[in-house]
Amino acid sequence: MAEGGEREELLSPSPVSPAKRLCSWPSPQAHHPRGSPGAASGGVGGVGGSCLAPGARPHLQPESLLDCAAKTVAEKWAYERVEERFERIPEPVQRRIVYWSFPRNEREICMYSSFQYRGGPGAGALGGAAGASPAEEGPPPISNHTFFVSLGFHLSGTVTEAATTSEPAVTYKVAISFDRCKITSVTCGCGNKDIFYCAHVVALSLYRIRKPDQVKLRLPISETLFQMNRDQLQKFIQYLITAHHTEVLPTAQKLADEILSSNSEINQVNGAPDPTAGASIDDENCWHLDEEQVKEQVKLFLSQGGYYGSGKQLNSMFAKVREMLRMRDSNGARMLTLITEQFMADPRLTLWRQQGTSMTDKCRQLWDELGALWVCIILNPHCKLEEKSCWLQQLQKWNDLDVCPLEDGNYGHELPNITNALPQNASHSPDSLSRPRRTVFTRAIEGRELHWQDSHLQRIISSDIYTAPACQQESERLLFNSQGQPLWLEHVPTACARVDALRSHGYPKEALRLTVAIINTLRLQQQRQLEIYKHQKKELLQRGTTTITNLEGWVGHPLDPIGCLFLTLTEACRLNDDGYLEVSDMNESRPPVYQHVPVATGCPNSHESYLSLALEVALMGMGQQRVMPEGLYAQDKVCRNEEQLLSRLQELQLDDELVQTLQKQCILLLEGGPFSGLGEVIHRESVPMHTFAKYLFSALLPHDPDLSYKLALRAMRLPVLENSTSTGDTSHPHHMVSVVPSRYPRWFTLGHLESQQCELASTMLTAAKGDTLRLRTILEAIQKHIHSSSLIFKLAQDAFKIATPTDSSTDSTLLNVALELGLQVMRMTLSTLNWRRREMVRWLVTCATEVGVRALVSILQSWYTLFTPTEATSIVAATAVSHTTILRLSLDYPQREELASCARTLALQCAMKDPQSCALSALTLCEKDHIAFEAAYQIAIDAATGGMTHSQLFTIARYMELRGYPLRAFKLASLAMSHLNLAYNQDTHPAINDVLWACALSHSLGKNELAALIPLVVKSVHCATVLSDILRRCTVTAPGLAGIPGRRSSGKLMSTDKAPLRQLLDATINAYINTTHSRLTHISPRHYGEFIEFLSKARETFLLPQDGHLQFAQFIDNLKQIYKGKKKLMLLVRERFG
Repeated sequence: MAEGGEREELLSPSPVSPAKRLCSWPSPQAHHPRGSPGAASGGVGGVGGSCLAPGARPHLQPESLLDCAAKTVAEKWAYERVEERFERIPEPVQRRIVYWSFPRNEREICMYSSFQYRGGPGAGALGGAAGASPAEEGPPPISNHTFFVSLGFHLSGTVTEAATTSEPAVTYKVAISFDRCKITSVTCGCGNKDIFYCAHVVALSLYRIRKPDQVKLRLPISETLFQMNRDQLQKFIQYLITAHHTEVLPTAQKLADEILSSNSEINQVNGAPDPTAGASIDDENCWHLDEEQVKEQVKLFLSQGGYYGSGKQLNSMFAKVREMLRMRDSNGARMLTLITEQFMADPRLTLWRQQGTSMTDKCRQLWDELGALWVCIILNPHCKLEEKSCWLQQLQKWNDLDVCPLEDGNYGHELPNITNALPQNASHSPDSLSRPRRTVFTRAIEGRELHWQDSHLQRIISSDIYTAPACQQESERLLFNSQGQPLWLEHVPTACARVDALRSHGYPKEALRLTVAIINTLRLQQQRQLEIYKHQKKELLQRGTTTITNLEGWVGHPLDPIGCLFLTLTEACRLNDDGYLEVSDMNESRPPVYQHVPVATGCPNSHESYLSLALEVALMGMGQQRVMPEGLYAQDKVCRNEEQLLSRLQELQLDDELVQTLQKQCILLLEGGPFSGLGEVIHRESVPMHTFAKYLFSALLPHDPDLSYKLALRAMRLPVLENSTSTGDTSHPHHMVSVVPSRYPRWFTLGHLESQQCELASTMLTAAKGDTLRLRTILEAIQKHIHSSSLIFKLAQDAFKIATPTDSSTDSTLLNVALELGLQVMRMTLSTLNWRRREMVRWLVTCATEVGVRALVSILQSWYTLFTPTEATSIVAATAVSHTTILRLSLDYPQREELASCARTLALQCAMKDPQSCALSALTLCEKDHIAFEAAYQIAIDAATGGMTHSQLFTIARYMELRGYPLRAFKLASLAMSHLNLAYNQDTHPAINDVLWACALSHSLGKNELAALIPLVVKSVHCATVLSDILRRCTVTAPGLAGIPGRRSSGKLMSTDKAPLRQLLDATINAYINTTHSRLTHISPRHYGEFIEFLSKARETFLLPQDGHLQFAQFIDNLKQIYKGKKKLMLLVRERFG
């Protein structure tokens, strides 16, 4: 179509940049009489009428032939070509050509006003705040008394910004050059530095379009100068120099010198330049674009690394490129080239490559859009061959650079060529280094092979009524379906890239026609695939194998084929759309509103609409079975693209026609076999359908509940986490097969996919409330397909909340589902570490309590499959028999006894299995049953000699004393003491309080118990201060004051000179002696004072026996002799102790 063979409509010349041209002097013979200056001013002063303001309707006044011709010439021809073609151009004709050469479409002006402009011809107003975009508040007002003049192809005037409370009114001079309905250069006194025109330029341009009669129209200045004689010319020049002598005097003198010199360069050229005379034949014609500002802003945005809204600004620049392309403005490709140059010069590319790190997601998405835009430009249906060749050379240059980003991030993923729909070599090495290097520009470069010259393609896009001929040749039968509608048999992403190119370059009708042909092709392929599967279904299920037939997934594809088709179709159905592309990433304040627009087709029986086709193709694309791509970015892109498509689908209001389309396509997806991600047989590494199915379930539920549940239950599977089932069991509704070993660790988005699976299940649970059969089916699906305990726990909590609303009655069926899920979580996490395990156990008990006493009894009786012994005794059983539970369930006496009995049985079982952790809890739970309590006590005694620690034994001993069993407490305390070892320097050990308590207990029981415990204390405790404290406590009161039945207390204090305290006294003195020597070994001067106080406490103990003062004196003398080198310390000892 493009290269020499396309229609005239698609072959419009591509404009570039303007330049001034030389105006030769016309000969006297060719000169025509001029009218008065006033005759040339104004749009209505000449022949041909005026330009109507926007919205004005001519009152049966046809446009003159002069205006019709002048319009065409002004838009297509450079003015120099007009001068060369005709010897004489009447002044009225010149005026009308100049008049019509100014841009006529406000959208073109506003397109260069800001990023945000997306309005129609009526956008903007001449009033409003200064500096605002015409698409928003309007440009600054133009003063009514200001002189405006259009001097040839040059418009000048002044724009006044209204005064504010803080600033006075400001007036700026504005100058605009134009040619062939394009603004070619702008100048404004505000000094604006931006990609887009300042508000003052926009204001003057819109003023010229809307009120052309208010702008004085003059012919080019060279025409006026020609009418002057020598005296007039001299006067004109001298007045001009006088008016601007400070600016132009040096230049005027220089030009005068060159003109007077016969050999000067200026005299070698015929004529002189005229900036008001329009462009020359060789000048490239395009809108004014400040290239330097484009470069600077892109560089600035890239340097901000996606922060401060820079990513949004860059996306807005891409959107502006698409807007320019749709207006067929050559600056689109020009601007994209400038953007790409800055992207390639980004210093982070080299840094990322050197460090071996991947670029950020935001940056990655920008590169993707850049590559897609280049594909669109290469497929431009109206570009010239030389333009395309130039672009391809530049793309190849960028592609060859080492820093050029790869298409799929850091992975050399092998994808089909854009022009080749055949499978790649299956024996290709999996090594990424051996795969072809594909950059973000590779697809655009591959587009060099694509053209628009195919006659079938041209007929598709040229006519809505193109159908199969009555007499088809053999080669033509593949080009049409059975209804005679044309098909387009091309690699789907490539065909969709053509649609995007047509749509982006301002050919919406052609894009729609090709889209319909592609959808008809997809329908035919879907039908044939279904027929193939029906013949192979039994064999596939018996063999338990399947393959992915799709070479690459359409969702997450770099060219976004499904999104392209969907947008093309829905744009034709928008009520609040003026035809602009949906390319802005700005949040719209209101969602789009769509209406059904019948498909223009040559088949009389077709009653489809573009909106139903949009829904259908979106469902086809998202339902396609495809293997999960390699690499984090590629996988994340699949999820992100799916979410984008679903958000667009959710904007559709489902009426009867769309619901029928939805039902039909869902049935096809369920029956689609290995070609559908919702088919019975799917590949182990097939991309899950959870998010897609959640949308389908919610959309279908009000209209077809059976189909919605069938589809959602089918989609619950996650084969990559499930074992291969090659048994050939065809009766199972969710039979899954695999032909490759699991490699799921490379599924970087697995966590997200599992969460989506959980969301689907939660949605079904919510919808099925009150339906016992459906809830049971959903529960089975959850138990089979969800493998994350945390997610099942979340589902259990969700079901519990839904089943127990605060404002209505409890749903017992859903509550039982919550309990079942909770029990599964307990089983899954019983032998694995989970930081939420304690929370899960407490929640399960709460849920079981809500279900009723039978649920509590059940979990108590089967505790060993659900809980650890510690959890069962300390949380489950304790909560089950608590007073709160009894009140909550309003239990009668038999029920309370049943629960208590189950709890005691559980307690004894747990104590036997883990006495160290459960003995105390078992004793607590068995308090009210003597036999059970005795059994629990015996378990504790038996375990005491085993692995129980002194801390555990002391705790149980104290509990026994608290319950009124002091002798049993003493026995346990004695066992605990035998497990203890307290060193000389452990005077802050946590067991000290237990030791003091045990000694106090034995002392209160009597002399015999104290005599039995002291040897254990002497053996286990070596800390002098602790021993002295025990000794002091034992001498304060008489033993045997506990009041044990059958025992009598003598009431006498015990002597330290007799047993059993004598042994304790000797041990204490020895501990002081040993501790003293240990401390003196490494003592420093700063601890001398503390040491002296320690000796003072030791003296108190030494003085307890009758000969104690002699022992202490001997001890001090020994210290002085042994440590005489520590003179200062010994001096302190002498001062205190003599």
